[in-house]
Amino acid sequence: MNIIIMILLISFLVMVHEFGHFLAAKAFKIRVDKFGFGLPVGPTLFRKKIGEKEFLIHACLLGGYVGFPDDDKDSQIAADSPERFSNKPVHQRMAVIVAGVLANFITAIVLVMLAAGIWHKLPTGTFETSFQETLPSATQSVKSAGFQEGDVFEEINGTKVTLPNVLSEYLYLSREFDGYVSQAQVNKKAAEIKKLNPQLNPDKVIAKGTTVILPKSEDEEEIHLTRDEILGLSRYDSKEIALTEEQKAVRDDLQGKKVYSIKIPMSVEQLAFAVADTRKPVNITVLRNGEKVKLPSIYPDKNGVMGIKKGVTEVMYPVQSVKENIKYSYEYIKSNSNLMLYGLAKLFTGDVPMEEMHGIVAITKIGSDIIEYQGFFKGILLTAIISLNLAYLNLLPIPALDGGHLMFLIIEKIIGKPVNEKVTEIVANIFFYLLIIFMFYIIYNDIIALITNKI
Repeated sequence: MNIIIMILLISFLVMVHEFGHFLAAKAFKIRVDKFGFGLPVGPTLFRKKIGEKEFLIHACLLGGYVGFPDDDKDSQIAADSPERFSNKPVHQRMAVIVAGVLANFITAIVLVMLAAGIWHKLPTGTFETSFQETLPSATQSVKSAGFQEGDVFEEINGTKVTLPNVLSEYLYLSREFDGYVSQAQVNKKAAEIKKLNPQLNPDKVIAKGTTVILPKSEDEEEIHLTRDEILGLSRYDSKEIALTEEQKAVRDDLQGKKVYSIKIPMSVEQLAFAVADTRKPVNITVLRNGEKVKLPSIYPDKNGVMGIKKGVTEVMYPVQSVKENIKYSYEYIKSNSNLMLYGLAKLFTGDVPMEEMHGIVAITKIGSDIIEYQGFFKGILLTAIISLNLAYLNLLPIPALDGGHLMFLIIEKIIGKPVNEKVTEIVANIFFYLLIIFMFYIIYNDIIALITNKI
């Protein structure tokens, strides 16, 4: 049932977008011949003409469109007719194109304000994570850290804990002796070894039996993540190098030692590889009875497990008045817009792998789960976010999208004449079919994710 609700909600947003184009066209007395739901690819499921307009539903339910006489080569409307889209001033045509995007923005704002008005709250986008109890799997450092029930995680290595995945990201990166090092770590440790052992010649192999002073492991720098990495939109990748079995053996032999007697001849860099694979401290500050308390450094196990049970509570804006509704709805729209724009940027820079891209099937599944487990409050907010996404995606300067049409109109405004019709038609058709291919690839990703229970 919830899946059907999500399908209807997404269909509603598509219709809202196209209705925006339709209303703007009518306002400028531009003739509209067709109003289509879905893309004109494959069979047409429904076709009915009412007056001068034809209403269609296509089997490929991945969008919609408003059809003008300009789009129909067999149209009976005269080429110089003022009812044609192409015969209207550039600013009017731009307004018609932008109207669909604007309709989605307005819908998103209305839905957020509606949810805030009904439930008297809105998510802040932050979470309060608190300590509940120590689990049997806890490391010794965690057991001795002095956690108390009700402690609220305030900071981790200087970063404010506002998202539930902050802890897991840090712990994963701080996991004990995973057999991987970065070249930067190796270089740092090599420099420390040379400084502590000036008698060593870095260009020569350290002879067997030589006593070497080791760098202090507690001097290892803390891990600090950027906000974007914490948001989980960019998976941490340190370009790490795997240790050889020989280097791992040396590493294991080094544990707890301040000095080391070389057992097999090795270079300073080889020793640095083994020394570089160390634990990285996680320093946590908690709020305890309203006061900040800095706990001793903790170290997760080799799998990045800290070994505690946490409680996560979403922080809400209290909405008790119209003024608060406007204020917090704006904050909600703004924060989610920033997140979407960042995600789009990561998409085009290649930081988001193609296999992690998802579309309509995943959205429908996730949305139905949200409605089932979190209620209609979150379902309405999700619909608002989807509407925002449709708006931003359609603004991309890609031919076949509203942003692409807008781009051609801006060029026309600058050069003082329309871009060659054949050029625009060829480019638009190429990108249309590329977009269709991309959509089916995304659907394939969605299906694979469903089969493997990743969504």
